[in-house]
Amino acid sequence: MTNGEVLSPAGSPESLTAAVRAGADAVYLGAGSFSARASARNFTKEELAQAVRFCHARGVRVHLAVNTLLRDEELPAALDLIQYACALPVDAVLVQDVGLLYLLRRCCPQLPLHASTQMSIHAPAGVRACRQAGFSRVVLSREMSLKEISAVHAACPDVELESFVHGALCMSVSGQCWFSAMLGGRSGNRGQCAQTCRLPFSVKGGTGHDLSLKDLSMIDRIGELKEAGVYSYKIEGRMKRPEYVAAATHACRLRADGKPVPPELLRDLHDVFSRSGFTTGYPDGKLGREMFGVRSKEDVTASAAACRRLKALYRRELSRVPVDFTLSVQADKPIRLTAADARGHAADVQSETAPQPALNRPLTAEECTEHLSKTGGTPFAPNHIHYNIGENLAVPAAVLNHLRRDALAHLEQLREQRPPVPFTAVPATISAHHPAAFALRARFPDGNVPDEAARLASIRVPCSLPVSALKKLRERGMNVFLEMPRGMFGTEEAVRTLLLQAAEAGFRDVWAGTLNSAGLARELGLTLHGGFSLNVTNSAALDWYTEFGLTDTELSFELTLQQANALGGALPRGLLIYGRLPLMLTRNCPIANGGGCHACETAQDLTDRKGISFPVQCFGGCSEVLNSVPLSLLGRMHELHGQDFGTLFFTTETYEERAKILRLAFADKPFTGELTRGLSYRGVL
Repeated sequence: MTNGEVLSPAGSPESLTAAVRAGADAVYLGAGSFSARASARNFTKEELAQAVRFCHARGVRVHLAVNTLLRDEELPAALDLIQYACALPVDAVLVQDVGLLYLLRRCCPQLPLHASTQMSIHAPAGVRACRQAGFSRVVLSREMSLKEISAVHAACPDVELESFVHGALCMSVSGQCWFSAMLGGRSGNRGQCAQTCRLPFSVKGGTGHDLSLKDLSMIDRIGELKEAGVYSYKIEGRMKRPEYVAAATHACRLRADGKPVPPELLRDLHDVFSRSGFTTGYPDGKLGREMFGVRSKEDVTASAAACRRLKALYRRELSRVPVDFTLSVQADKPIRLTAADARGHAADVQSETAPQPALNRPLTAEECTEHLSKTGGTPFAPNHIHYNIGENLAVPAAVLNHLRRDALAHLEQLREQRPPVPFTAVPATISAHHPAAFALRARFPDGNVPDEAARLASIRVPCSLPVSALKKLRERGMNVFLEMPRGMFGTEEAVRTLLLQAAEAGFRDVWAGTLNSAGLARELGLTLHGGFSLNVTNSAALDWYTEFGLTDTELSFELTLQQANALGGALPRGLLIYGRLPLMLTRNCPIANGGGCHACETAQDLTDRKGISFPVQCFGGCSEVLNSVPLSLLGRMHELHGQDFGTLFFTTETYEERAKILRLAFADKPFTGELTRGLSYRGVL
């Protein structure tokens, strides 16, 4: 598709109709409980089948979102849904969970898979890892600049890139947020986000909503996205009204086709939903206060009138599928009409009677064209009309109209049908895990490491520490792992250089928290340890990462202890057992919204409406919002009977506090300060 793909949200059947009639090339939708927008209306199985038939008849592709984290007991139902979708078939499935990916590559290798934005892919190494894993398309992180997108495309020109062009911006990098889960038990990684970040959170000198960003809008700059290598222009909004979907889709359709967008349409799009305007900060690489915004009373008031006007965009069928007609009118033979599309479908119909001799004016090609061109109200637009008309014959207009309607109805039915994608059920076997002797590890955000850490199985420090500092730690008896940044926006080559320098000095163990960093470490042949932010929640994901090359991994802290201990497979695994858990990874530092330094070296605080403070730390060019109190499972390590190790996750603690906590951990004595058990017992939705 030379103009790229306009990809629209379909959170309900009504929104799907609005998207298709407004000019979408493809739609993405959810079905069942495995969509990252579980609160959207979504589709039943029968509605999904109807949606696929409706879209395919009109030349529109259907992408099914099964892009949530799954637990072992949920994988069979997810596979059942995808098997049903393969029979329809859908055109692609969006995936976040690599455990599901592991199974799908075995059940249905011919099914096109797209890496969801929930996989946090934003660097060339991550895209390369996705390609090698079997993804044909990657939905990039929203936080990328045009320059960074262009660099990814140059490095991976054979992978389709999908980028958001309009809609809401999460404060956190998608797939790297646990705020809603920790505060309310509703996991954004499982489609249950409670939009905690839209509540009042403030920093000194900020706006009072310092975790709430304006919506993105790059509609008028689609040409720049195309130039950067983006193939699919994705509109966010599966929870929004059909009028919004229609407005955003029609505007994108116009710009993708090189046409101007009427000012009144842009105004209505602003009014139907915005947060005090739009931003292009991330694509432009310009972060800061101007990107922040909330939905005001004025925004809500303006939407009603805009919705009334926008309904006209999808009130009628969009005639967009070119059709060629061939009409044969011969004496003593039934009148035949064939309607054919560019994909080789041909519908052939004929009249019950032969044409009659003309008493006055014989049938002409011009008369036939007039009647066959009346395709309004159908998905079809007349292209070429071919005639084979005998001499001195007459055909009533009603007959021609009837043949046209029958031929187009038959052609629509033919276009609805596609061969299914082969699906072979693969038994899900989970082998029991037999953990080794339990070991302790610790993460330090700096080189401030107490002597007690020499007793740990390993310590983890930033890969940005000088090699001289790493050597001193090794001389003190520490087994040093290097922590790669979870956010590598435009910094992959700089991180590569740091890792190579460290590897030359013998430091070859690295911790990776996303597929971007894991892919880079694998390319460099380093010993790879997975982090909690890889979001491993099922046994199949452990199997996939075993094949990927991980030596071991931390599990997602959204699992309960019972769920984590029950996971099977051979890959050694562990849990965070102490520390302020990261609640979100953000490229747009909330402290900077208050005028603070975007690269502050000391923790500063974000305060919620109840006066609770959440520290903010910067690492690797991004900021991390930390929980208000630390998690502690100290004194309960006997409950981690399915784990190979536990990680102490130090963040804001002083040197003395770190030493004290290490001593408690070695003795398995409880932490006595203010603490949380996190999600270890209550879990998430």
